[in-house]
Formats: sequence, C-alpha cells, structure tokens
Amino acid sequence: MPELRSGARRRGGRAARLPAAVDLDHAAAAVGGVRTRAAAAKAVTEKAEVAEEKSGRGRGRGRGRGRGRGYCRAKKEQEEEERKEVEEVEEKKEVEKMNDSGGLSANKLGVPEEEGNTPPFPEKVQVGGSPVYKVERKLGKGGFGQVFVGRRIGGSERGSGSGALEVALKFEHRTSKGCNYGPPYEWQVYGALGGSHGVPRVHFKGRQGDYYVMVMDMLGPSLWDAWNSSGQAMSSEMVSCIAVESISILEKVHAKGYVHGDVKPENFLLGQPATPQEKKLYLVDLGLATKWKDTTNGQHVEYDQRPDVFRGTVRYASVHAHMGRTASRRDDLESLAYTLIFLHRGRLPWQGYQGDTKSYLVCKKKMSTSPEMLCSNCPAPFKQFLEIVVNMKFDEEPNYSKLISLFDWLIGPNPAIRPINTDGALKVGQKRVG
Repeated sequence: MPELRSGARRRGGRAARLPAAVDLDHAAAAVGGVRTRAAAAKAVTEKAEVAEEKSGRGRGRGRGRGRGRGYCRAKKEQEEEERKEVEEVEEKKEVEKMNDSGGLSANKLGVPEEEGNTPPFPEKVQVGGSPVYKVERKLGKGGFGQVFVGRRIGGSERGSGSGALEVALKFEHRTSKGCNYGPPYEWQVYGALGGSHGVPRVHFKGRQGDYYVMVMDMLGPSLWDAWNSSGQAMSSEMVSCIAVESISILEKVHAKGYVHGDVKPENFLLGQPATPQEKKLYLVDLGLATKWKDTTNGQHVEYDQRPDVFRGTVRYASVHAHMGRTASRRDDLESLAYTLIFLHRGRLPWQGYQGDTKSYLVCKKKMSTSPEMLCSNCPAPFKQFLEIVVNMKFDEEPNYSKLISLFDWLIGPNPAIRPINTDGALKVGQKRVG
C-alpha cells in the first residue's frame, strides 16, 4: 500500500511532487442579517419610485408633459446603473467575508450553484409530516445547500426537538450536484449519524417544489463566529476544550464508518445561546462525508489516488486531500489540527494565496512548514497533536484517548465552569479530563 506522506514530512519538508490543483476555496459562509444583492437592488428601485412620486413624476396626474419614450428609456438606464452600483458594493462585502473565513467546502465533482440560477425559496414549508414552518432569515450556506430559520406556525410557544418553535431548514435544489439521483446524499449520512454525540438530529425531510428540505435542530454560532466575535483570539483553555470535545465527536463519527471530510471552524457549531446546550459542540455539514470502512465486510477501504479530485476546504484540508488520496480517519484529525492552531494563533502561514494555483501553493506550504514553526506560540500539546496525526498511516486506527489526554493539563479541573462542555471527551478511553 503506497504511503508517501510520513517520510516526506520527516525529511524536513522534502515532499513528493504535487499535482496541479484548481482553486476551490470559494466563499465564506453567509450569515443572517446580510442583505442580498437582489434585495438591495429592489430597495433602490423602491426608493427611486418614492422620490419620483414626491417630485410629481410618478403615475397619474402628476406626470409632466413632453416626457415620452426617451424619458422612460433614460429612467430605466439610470435605474439599471443604480442596481449595478449596489451589486458591486454587495459583491465587495461578500468577497471581504470570503477572504476572512476559510471558505466554502469544495468538490471538483460538484461546485455549488449561484443563487441566481435557482427558483426563489418558498415562504412556508411542510415536509414529511412536519408542522408548517415560515421561512425566515438566512443562517448560512454550505457546499450545496442553504440554511434558513424556520418558525413553526401554530402550536404552543414552547417546545424542543421536533416540536421546537424555531428550527433550521436546509434547502438543496433538485438540480444540485448532490441530488443527481434523487434526495441529497447528505440525507443518507444524517440517517446514519444524526442524533449521535455531537451531530444534530434531523426531525423531518422531504421535497417541496424544486427543493429538498431537511428540518433540523436549531443551533447557535459557529466556532468561526465565536472566534471572530472574541477579537479573533481564543485562550489556550478554550481551544483545548474544543480539541478534546472535537476528538470525541470525530471518534463517534468514525465509529459509524464515516469520515467527515470537511473539518473546519465553520462546521463546528455551539448550541443556542441562553439554553442548557449553549456550551455544547456540534459537527454539521455532512455533504462531503465518505466511508472509510466497507459496510459489507467491515474492512478498510482500498487506497487510491486521483490528483484531479479535491474535496474539502483549501485552508484546512489535509495534504492527502490536496493530492487526491482516498480519505481516511487521519485526514479529519489533520484538518482538526489546522483548525485548532488557527483558532489559537488567529492565522495559518498559507493564508493569502490567490489565483488558479492557490490549492497547489497551499499544499506546498503545508508540506514545507515544520510543526515547530506552525505551532510557535502554542502550548506543547498542539505540536504533539500535529506530529502524531500528520504521520499516521492510511489505515491506522487513531488512539483517541491518547490524543485527548495531550490537552489534560491545559483544562481547568471543574467541568461546570469550562468554556466548552466536555462531557463527550469524558467518555472516550480510560484517562479522562478532570
């Protein structure tokens, strides 16, 4: 079985030749409260119509004489120019968000569609025997789907689970790359993993019009949101709590035979604020998950390498993912290492590359950056964790208990006052935190 990575890293960065890769680190996840270009353009038109009415140039008696087709054409051209200006401003804001965040996950076999190419989202949703939900603000955008707040119409004001007043509605268009052969592939993964430790539960799912819809638990901010709102810095204890709980979540995902395939700060969410779950960590967006274990015989999948295929997010992807190698458990853990270092340091050395060769340059930088350099200004466990996971073999079973124990001494003894709930980590292996 070919194994190139470990030797390359040990020789001080001298690595195997890298395949050319296309930049697929597209965009930051959209957040609620950001006005879309279409909405902004509509607002400009409405503002122009109000001004026209006030000046006596609107419809009806106030319209001045001598203004025929030429005036209408000029007016339309002016409105079009205003719309374009608004679109440019909104697009600039979106690009700034893209550069700050790690970006959307990418898959050369399925690039997410633009919003303008799909029909509008429904105002109300009812699928699979669910209550009726009103579709409200947009929460974010994943590799293929988009997530909105759904507010239940009718029923009691209080409830949880399938009876919750607010839920997350994930829409995926029927022509999405993930829906080539029917319902989204992600449905199958949530069916196997949903409701297990650290994975939100899907309560209802079905198709409405042109969209496949999942009704899921409503969660809180992502780790990227939390990092950004805390001054783009997190304490050693905070990141260490994230580390041990993330490892425990990945252990559960791997135990079900899956590799997540896109571990990054944007895909770890906290529970809803002001609820008992506000410090609980969840792993979401399972659209790029793959199986590391053959379900028919229980054996590890075969090693393969396809340099023309990239899955994941460029900033956090493992070197093996850049090279198109079959995903295995080691890749989730390497992506987690980059995630933890980013949250603690605030930046990774390969940020800032642009252009068609970005993926290639990022991969090259990852391979040439030593653990000592990457983990400078980080406590020792970060470097120890990185060194272990980047040198794992393709089919090696991770020692999750050992990985968790690395961060023991960075975490306070009282679980009740820890910044992140570490109950899951307490159940993994023999030696526990606290």
